[in-house]
Amino acid sequence: MNAPNHLAIIIDGNRRWARERGLPTPEGHRRGYDNVKKIADLCKEKGVKFLTVYVFSTENWSRSKEEVNYLMKLLGRGLDKRNVEKYHKKGFRLRVIGQKERLSKEFRDKIKEAENLTRNNKSFFLTLAISYGGRPEIIQAIKKMLKDKISPDNINEDLINKYLWTAGRPDPDLIIRTGGEKRLSGFLTWQSIYSELYFTKTYWPAFTEQDLENALFDYSQRQRRFGK
Repeated sequence: MNAPNHLAIIIDGNRRWARERGLPTPEGHRRGYDNVKKIADLCKEKGVKFLTVYVFSTENWSRSKEEVNYLMKLLGRGLDKRNVEKYHKKGFRLRVIGQKERLSKEFRDKIKEAENLTRNNKSFFLTLAISYGGRPEIIQAIKKMLKDKISPDNINEDLINKYLWTAGRPDPDLIIRTGGEKRLSGFLTWQSIYSELYFTKTYWPAFTEQDLENALFDYSQRQRRFGK
């Protein structure tokens, strides 16, 4: 089966998964967090080279203070030195993209340490989109180009790619969204123009290896023409 070089996932349904089981919202997020680690390992095993996971959007800041604080604590735990060293031993290269300035200094320091430790790894590239939005990404790219005094005549797709948060990463071949919704919600707005899309009703905490295989098999049956 031909696996996508770059798989991107919009994880959705943590809260609904918890609610339907009579569990508190944090438990849904905790189970979702655990599943990111499991699915990342499976993706590597199945030949995926790049994995980008949409874990916290710019719109998610509008949720309750309690929920946001818990999510930040949970995501920060994933970047603790002990956890990052585990990823490092597996050959993962870690990157976080998004509005990092909105994160705490402690969180930003963890991101920097994780990216520095794993920067030479080349077997698997895991990108976490935290405080991410596709339009904010494009806006910041434009601002940087203006600051660098780029001539309008020199602006092309290749140049814009270099100014995006995802610089150096290929466009996603396949985007999976869990939880039943059928939209991208601002995920990789520039990069997704020719991505194959796969939607599943399965909530993210319940997304299993079989669900992943179903998505990868569906992808392998498609003919990609890129508009040609």
